[in-house]
Amino acid sequence: MDLDSLRIIVDLSETKSFSKTAERSFMSQSAVSQRIRALEIECGHVLVERGKGRPGARFTEAGEVLLIGSREILARADSLKRELTELSGGVGGTLRVATVYSIGLHALTPTVSRFLAEFPDVNLHLEYLRTDRIYDSLIDGTIDCGIVACPRERSRIEVVPLGDETMVVIVPPHDILAKRRTITTSDLDGRRFIGFDPEIPTRALIDEYLRRSEVSVTVVQAFDNIETIKRVVEIGLGIAIVPATTVEREARDRTLIVLPLDGAPLARPTGVLLRKGRSRGRALQRFLDVLLAQPSATAASLDTAGSALV
Repeated sequence: MDLDSLRIIVDLSETKSFSKTAERSFMSQSAVSQRIRALEIECGHVLVERGKGRPGARFTEAGEVLLIGSREILARADSLKRELTELSGGVGGTLRVATVYSIGLHALTPTVSRFLAEFPDVNLHLEYLRTDRIYDSLIDGTIDCGIVACPRERSRIEVVPLGDETMVVIVPPHDILAKRRTITTSDLDGRRFIGFDPEIPTRALIDEYLRRSEVSVTVVQAFDNIETIKRVVEIGLGIAIVPATTVEREARDRTLIVLPLDGAPLARPTGVLLRKGRSRGRALQRFLDVLLAQPSATAASLDTAGSALV
């Protein structure tokens, strides 16, 4: 039972697909199947149910037990590599970070670039997940930290605040509000609205903001992806409220009109999620140092971005 085979088990649980697991592992699909079969022989149990009219891979009870153990073993193995590297004073090993699209594709980019430039020996794995999956992945040890909007502490998770993102209204260029420099919440009343999916924390933040402002909108479509929301607004199906940093390019190209909220501004808190009681390796601590010191990833740059859009 080697580490590579255990990584295949974890990858398979995430992709739910033998072919996608093969791509991630740089192996053939048949080689992945052979590794799983060898594990089943060694364990004396069927680990993964194949076929039977169901798409994808489904773990058996024995497979779930092995999956939990595999995550723990791999997390400890990665931690051990970091500890050995740190004995020589270096910063290396693998660092696994998960974030949501609206932060990772925009506000987080300068931090990642600076970190990789300063610590080239760290193998940084950055992936994009829905908020609920980031919490789950942190608890089960498959990531070292998460970066989310509207963070909330849980019994096993602590939150390190990052800063607040300024939220703005976006409208298509031909909209009646397009010639305005700012708008008020009353301008939103009765409008067709493109929202985030109800499960996304930012949706609850915006809904509560509109409720407090006594504004009623008609949500005609909802998505979990900020890029899709922007594209739907561009074609004129509605307006939306999004983080200012996510629409800098569209504002510059005039494909969207970006309007600050006057009188009742809205900000979205962001934060780093860490698992309580888990020691921080040197790579994770250095990443946090860079992240917390990088103004372009926090409120300072967000305020600058917001003012540039007016």
